[in-house]
Amino acid sequence: MTAFTCAGKIILLTGASKGIGAAIAAEMGEQGASLIAHFGSDREGAEVSTAAIPADRKLLVGAALEEQDEVQRLWAEALAWRGRIDVLINNAAVMPFGAGFDAPVEDWAEAWEMTHRVNVLAPARLMREAVNHFLDAGGGAIVTISSWAAQRGVTDPSTIAYGASKAAARAATQSVARAYARNGVHAYVVAPGVVRTRLSETFAERRGGEDKVSAGLASGEWVTPEEVARLVAFVASGAAPQLSGATLDVNGASYIR
Repeated sequence: MTAFTCAGKIILLTGASKGIGAAIAAEMGEQGASLIAHFGSDREGAEVSTAAIPADRKLLVGAALEEQDEVQRLWAEALAWRGRIDVLINNAAVMPFGAGFDAPVEDWAEAWEMTHRVNVLAPARLMREAVNHFLDAGGGAIVTISSWAAQRGVTDPSTIAYGASKAAARAATQSVARAYARNGVHAYVVAPGVVRTRLSETFAERRGGEDKVSAGLASGEWVTPEEVARLVAFVASGAAPQLSGATLDVNGASYIR
C-alpha cells in the first residue's frame, strides 16, 4: 500500500497513448485521479491506456502539439471539463532521426523545427497556462518528463535535436519551480534512462541492438514505464513539495551525478 495518493486530483497528461504516458495514465486511474488524457493521432492507444478508468473520471482530447492553437485548445478543453486542473504532466515528445550533422540541411531543419514545436514550445505553452491557473487556484504541480540526454547529451548524433529539446524543457521547469515556490506551485523533472518503449527499441536498433545497449547499463536492465509512472505519481501527489525543482534520475545507476 502506497503512502501517497493522487485520488481526487484532476490531471492533464500529454501523450497518453503509449509508452511512459500509457503507464502514467493507468497509474493515475488506479490511484483515483480524474484524468484528461491527451493523444496526437493514436486515439485507440489512449482508449486502451485509460480503459480501466471509469467514464466519469476521464476525458480524452486529441490535439496536434506542433500547432500552438491546438495546444491552447487542449488546455481550454481540459480546464472546462471540471473547472480546474491540479497537475500538468508534460510527457508527449517526438524523436526524429533526421537531425544528424551529416543529414541534408532540409532534413536537419525539418527535424529541428518539429522537435522544437512539440518538445519545447508545446510544453512551455501548457506551463504558461498552468502557472497562471495555479496562481489563481492557490497552487498546483507540473511534472516534466525529460531524459538523461538532457544532462549528458545523446549517443546518436542524429537525435541531437531531441536531447537539446529535453534540456530546454528541463530548464523551463526548473525556472517555474524557482520563481513560484512561494505561491505553492511545484515543478519537477523526471529524467529516465533507457525505458522499455517502442521509441527506445527503435533507438536500440540503430545502435546495434538491445544486447549492445543493455551491456552499457550498470544494472543491465531497461527501466520499465511503470516504474517511471510510480515516481511521477509520487511527486504529483503533493507528498514531497521540497523536491520541487529537482531532476529525478531513473536509470539504474547508469548515470550518476
